[in-house]
Amino acid sequence: MMKRWSVAGLGLAAVALLVMGYGSVAQGQAESAKPIRIGALFAVTGKAAWLGTPEKNTAQMLVEQINAKGGIKGSRIELIVKDTESDDTKAVLAMRELIDREKVAAIIGPSQSGESMAVKAIADEAQVPLISCAAAETIVVPVTPWVFKTPQMDRHAVIRIFEYLNAKGIKQVGIISSTDGFGKAGRDQLIKLAPEYGLVIVADETYAPADTDMTAQLTKIKAAGAQAVVNWSIAPAQSIVPKNMKQLGMDIQLFQSHGFGNIKYAQAAGEAAEGIIFPAGPLLAVDSLPDTHPQKKVLTEYRDAYQGKYNEPASTFGGHAYDAIHLVMKAIELGGPTRQGIRDGLEKVQGYIGTAGIFNLSPEDHCGLTKEAFEMLTVKGGKFVLLQEGPPAPPAAE
Repeated sequence: MMKRWSVAGLGLAAVALLVMGYGSVAQGQAESAKPIRIGALFAVTGKAAWLGTPEKNTAQMLVEQINAKGGIKGSRIELIVKDTESDDTKAVLAMRELIDREKVAAIIGPSQSGESMAVKAIADEAQVPLISCAAAETIVVPVTPWVFKTPQMDRHAVIRIFEYLNAKGIKQVGIISSTDGFGKAGRDQLIKLAPEYGLVIVADETYAPADTDMTAQLTKIKAAGAQAVVNWSIAPAQSIVPKNMKQLGMDIQLFQSHGFGNIKYAQAAGEAAEGIIFPAGPLLAVDSLPDTHPQKKVLTEYRDAYQGKYNEPASTFGGHAYDAIHLVMKAIELGGPTRQGIRDGLEKVQGYIGTAGIFNLSPEDHCGLTKEAFEMLTVKGGKFVLLQEGPPAPPAAE
């Protein structure tokens, strides 16, 4: 009898252990399958909607694709998008909501430089990785522990323009810039770097993002004897500058910043956009790239997927969200899905081929791109194409 009870007892114990073991496995599986919550701050409405809307569309498209393939490390991605309405204060409120209420593991965005500067201290204080989709160098220079960005550096955009001016023998430059965060950061770089390239800023004008006429500013630039104009803006108002230049009979070369990287800006300028030169990632002119270009496959796949889903052209700005989502996924693979793991993983990303360039991040570099991430593009026949020219013209007369 004692033996029979012992066997029964062992049987019950075994069943109990099996149940307990299954429960542990099930619990472990449930934990591993817990969604990874990623926040997004995009200017979906307001003056910067031309930036935020393609970013939101891109992020949502990618998360759908990732989840359809089983997620990342067995976990689905849950994307929580907040519309900043193109407003710095609302970006701050939305940032706190994502951190405190939604408990996200990382945040991509905001869309604008001013918004990004408004929230970056919050990311560092709360210890939440932030991957900005805005361009201003001051977002990541100097480096702070929890803030990264995907667009190329505005300093590198200035260098590419100034190298072109040097090649053309142009020395006297007029600059005009918007008074928002992107415009101010670019203006600072233009003024700072001009002496290094032997250039003289003969006129320095600004305009508000909502302005509708820059004739007065451009008249001053014309009177100052500028041999070229550099317009630095992310706002739709930048499309007015080429129109006003045409009206004033200014036949000197107009350069735009990489903030011109949406074909809608060129369309808004109409015929006056023809011949504008600007630095940008090669996404905008992917069909002009040789098949050997290291980014061509990625760019073509993104372009085709975006246009197929949304029936509108892919833009540089949607590309910034593309890179941000993929960098978060790479970071999770390298460091795990926690806030700390993602932050640490981001600093280990090397050789990631994105839309903006080839990213090599490190503790000292939270952008990871060089000036080679920029191509020089122009508007030809209403389209963006790679700038292809013969030998530089002789220096302009002093």
